[in-house]
Amino acid sequence: MKQKILITSALPYANGPLHFGHIAGAYLPADCYARFQRLMKRDVLYICGSDEYGIAITLSAELAGRSPKEHVDIFHQINSDFFKKLQISFDHYSRTTWEGHVETTHQYFNDLLTNGFIEERVTDQLFSEKDNKFLADRYVVGTCPRCGFDNARGDECPRCGASYESTELKNPRSKITGSALTHRPTKHWFLLLDKFKDRLTAWLETKNWKPNVINFIKGYINDLHARAITRDMKWGISVPVKDSEGKVLYVWFDAPIGYISATKEWAQKIGKPDAWKDYWIDDKTKLVNFVGKDNIPFHASIFPAMTMGQNQPYKLVDELPANEFYNLEGRQFSKSDGWYIDLEDFFARFSTDQIRYAIASNAPETSDSEFTWKDFQQRCNSDLAGKYGNLANRVLVFIRNNCAGKVPGLDNLEPIDEEFLKSIHELVDQVANNYEQFKVRRASQLIMEIAQKGNIYFDAKAPWKDAKQEETKSRMNTTLACCVECLKLLALVSFPIIPGAASQLWKMIGFQSELKDEDWNKVKDRKITANQPISEPAILFQKVEDDVIELEIQKLRQLSEKHMKKPAAVTEIPSIKPLVDIEDFKKLDLRVGVILQADPVPKSKKLIQLQVDLGLEKRTIVAGIGETYDSKELIGRKVIVVANLKPATLMGVQSEGMILAGKEAGKLELISIEDVTPGGIVS
Repeated sequence: MKQKILITSALPYANGPLHFGHIAGAYLPADCYARFQRLMKRDVLYICGSDEYGIAITLSAELAGRSPKEHVDIFHQINSDFFKKLQISFDHYSRTTWEGHVETTHQYFNDLLTNGFIEERVTDQLFSEKDNKFLADRYVVGTCPRCGFDNARGDECPRCGASYESTELKNPRSKITGSALTHRPTKHWFLLLDKFKDRLTAWLETKNWKPNVINFIKGYINDLHARAITRDMKWGISVPVKDSEGKVLYVWFDAPIGYISATKEWAQKIGKPDAWKDYWIDDKTKLVNFVGKDNIPFHASIFPAMTMGQNQPYKLVDELPANEFYNLEGRQFSKSDGWYIDLEDFFARFSTDQIRYAIASNAPETSDSEFTWKDFQQRCNSDLAGKYGNLANRVLVFIRNNCAGKVPGLDNLEPIDEEFLKSIHELVDQVANNYEQFKVRRASQLIMEIAQKGNIYFDAKAPWKDAKQEETKSRMNTTLACCVECLKLLALVSFPIIPGAASQLWKMIGFQSELKDEDWNKVKDRKITANQPISEPAILFQKVEDDVIELEIQKLRQLSEKHMKKPAAVTEIPSIKPLVDIEDFKKLDLRVGVILQADPVPKSKKLIQLQVDLGLEKRTIVAGIGETYDSKELIGRKVIVVANLKPATLMGVQSEGMILAGKEAGKLELISIEDVTPGGIVS
């Protein structure tokens, strides 16, 4: 029977677009592992989905002028599309707002409550008299109780790094309105995590995880205490007990349960509703959770404790290959600081395989690593183009030109040929061993070692010399056959990391099958048929030129500088324009619209072409907001549109309306509206 392997990646938060830092932690390593295990013909199920509840989402949705559901719908789609571009091969990508997730989450809560691991408590929380509601940490700012910084966050001070309860803040105020907050008692439910210390410690002793994971979590378990698992808000999963109106389950409680509910949804979609049990209710299943460094506590202690305390025989995690942080040019990725790479722009300039390889070959497996544009160029040019692509091109072009486009037979091996074949087969086994151990970085290095050995062998044998004389053509044929064997193995071992190029190389060698459907061990041992016709050789990787990299570095610096600019302290307020008659004002037709699409207008720094839904129809509107807003952050935003403005052509694009915005010190701020539906009249 095939070994069952259930693979999960941490559910990405549907509160904004992903960046490469996320990809390096939980997604690319998991995808490489899943692709490898499928080639090993194991029973693989790779599950993920959007994490769609939580305070941060409600805060961002309010600031954007839309409902939480509208907000998560937008970013669920954006992130799902990004995963497809990156060729992340999920078997199912779910979301925590699907109805089946509620049922499984309630089952966990009810079991834990019945078993004495959840208790009700009354505690003081911060309350906004102005908004008539309790405010969670993300909505609160105030004076740090440790260092006195007057703009500290609700649970952490960005200046001194102190962590604390929001009720410890001095002079707490609302992040939204700026109004003062008071302390008021409220009821919540607490998960008694301290009751699981001994069980978790004993369970952890059975694990042979990476030292960075084990060392981190041992200290965390010793510090476990009861934690509130409910919040005073509307957006979230309801608390399944009486007298819990206005409260929902906290996101860290429900999110990891999403792995199980997502698998249930997968089972329903394939028409086998109980198929999820084959993975979650079978102790022989190998459960592998891929997470980033910041998710280690939840997956190595909190979620295992929750699972230990409920009644269903769900699997506990077997492997937790958590990665460290992946930075950008020496700093953490940060959208707010302008220190990030625009993914849409990236995929317009570079290939999916280039970024997959760049991240995999420098993955932060045991310590932090970083993406730099110079390193990206070096890996693309030296490794992908110079070693991998160069070997494929020179061998296959030579076969096309000297062997009528057919692979010669593997005959008359000399010691140099036998040693070459032995060495690359040994490297293939080493690559497999590193994939098994989640060492994709080392696997990448070994793959390029295979490619480089092929280039060195090709140069040493110099088949172009043997091609000149009839009596040495047999030696030439042997050289080329050995090189094609190398290319076959190169395609196989590189498929988990660069599936596009590997599949293309596989076809170029002359195989008709799909590489993703092959068997690793059978391919490794398969002899290539003599006279197998190759396909027309193609360039697998283009080199990245210096001027392209310099432009990217310049763009990154400019983006960061733009975010660091502060508005002038004093702004001259323009005088009021002459009075108009009410009838003149009534001539304007102001409507609520929602932005469906936003694209920068070519050759313009300011103009963005918007597709706006006005309820009755969709309009193309060109707005001069490109120096203030990134086009992607506009999607899903509700705006006020002058709907009866005569069309005008701007930079070759016809604009059918105007978006209203405030202006100060050269900066524009869109006027947002929250509850009115598209097409609604503004007066």
